[in-house]
Amino acid sequence: MKKDFLYNEIAGNIADKIKTGVLKTGERLPSVRMLSKEHGISVNTAKRVFLELEAQSLVQSKPQSGYFVSPLNYLKLPLPEASKPLPVANNTEPKELISGVYSTMGRSDLTLFSIGVPSGNLLPLAKLKKEIVLATRELKEGGTEYEPLQGNVKLRRMVSVRSLAWEGHLKECDVVTTNGCMNALALCLMALTKPGDTIALESPCYPGILQLAVSLGLKVLEVATHPVSGIDIDALKKLLPKINVCLLVPNFNTPLGYCTPDESKKEIVSLLAKYNIPLIEDDTYGDIHFGAERPKCCKSFDMDGNVLWCGSVSKTLAPGYRVGWIAPGKYKDQILKLKLIHSLSATALIHEAVGNFLMTGRYENHLRHFRKTLQENYQHYALAIAEHFPHRTKISRPQGGLALWVEFPKEIDTTELYNYALKKHISIAPGRMFTLQNQFHNCMRLCIGLPWTDDLGLKLKELGNLAKMLG
Repeated sequence: MKKDFLYNEIAGNIADKIKTGVLKTGERLPSVRMLSKEHGISVNTAKRVFLELEAQSLVQSKPQSGYFVSPLNYLKLPLPEASKPLPVANNTEPKELISGVYSTMGRSDLTLFSIGVPSGNLLPLAKLKKEIVLATRELKEGGTEYEPLQGNVKLRRMVSVRSLAWEGHLKECDVVTTNGCMNALALCLMALTKPGDTIALESPCYPGILQLAVSLGLKVLEVATHPVSGIDIDALKKLLPKINVCLLVPNFNTPLGYCTPDESKKEIVSLLAKYNIPLIEDDTYGDIHFGAERPKCCKSFDMDGNVLWCGSVSKTLAPGYRVGWIAPGKYKDQILKLKLIHSLSATALIHEAVGNFLMTGRYENHLRHFRKTLQENYQHYALAIAEHFPHRTKISRPQGGLALWVEFPKEIDTTELYNYALKKHISIAPGRMFTLQNQFHNCMRLCIGLPWTDDLGLKLKELGNLAKMLG
């Protein structure tokens, strides 16, 4: 309690100085070590102070330079409300709405704020093409043979090496490759559940996960979340007697973009292990952090093999390559059996190419530029929203990832907004897609993975004008 009080007090004091103008835009802040020494706190607690300030977009980090006060024009916009789903299992999905939104994928005549993937303009396409050619030369029979059931050796090795950054300490033999993260999540759910079982998910939640759970005949309990700190652990505790498995996206969850604090991740892992409830962790967005360091995962605190950690490069490098993986812990045998039945082998050529891209260091170099672009995009979006969207609009403060969550006044229905916007060649993701309950009708998710241009700013202005019309 004392540590939490100190962390909140220090972050609050700095935030007040920024908001009142004592600390000016662009001014450099003390380093992590200086803050630690000045307040007599650990380096980790000092880092957490800066992460919290970054989550509120009050400060921004610059590599090799430190932390600086951010521009504050858009900070007048409040945070969205914490979610309050009903504690009842549900499986009612808005099928027509989801189908309609996702049917716009690939349409060049639309501004696709609705699809949560990075634009090809932000990806290292030329370098990836070279890796494909190289993989064709290096693989036996040019990559036409099946690869081992557990997956490409090079890719598994690199996933395990990269786990050291978040204290995962995985070995090559701990990892099973998959055809993207959704395939990984599907294998996990099939291994751990049967029709009629109940799964706990964050609310709001990525529509693909909701659809997957429903398609497997599972009952869904949505867990309350806060837009900065993530899942409400007290709410989760109340649901434990009712659930068979838990699936969370603790690092930069879409659509809210929060990063669950390490202390909460550790508590969640311990809590679920105590009740023998498996935790499936979707870490697809973990590499897209806006802060100085990659956050830990729930898997970092897994002592019992109870966490099935899933990831991919679909949101960071190549959405269409379908390259993913699982570190399934004690459930490895079940996962391999299901992979044998459902896919046997991934696309050897593609997985070899991505494994090599990770090995050469090109991936980390790409990520540095990519993260910076996404963070700048968020600030561009936020400024446009502050200027052009209806009074009383609220927005999330993503700490990473590709999503920005917008909450309008109650009278604005974003499904109706979606229909009007589509006529103007703009596609959004209405909030009702992110739940199986009767909520989020006045919310929407915007993808920040589009290259920022003056035209994109005009599209946001046009979207704001449409929302004002509905209000």
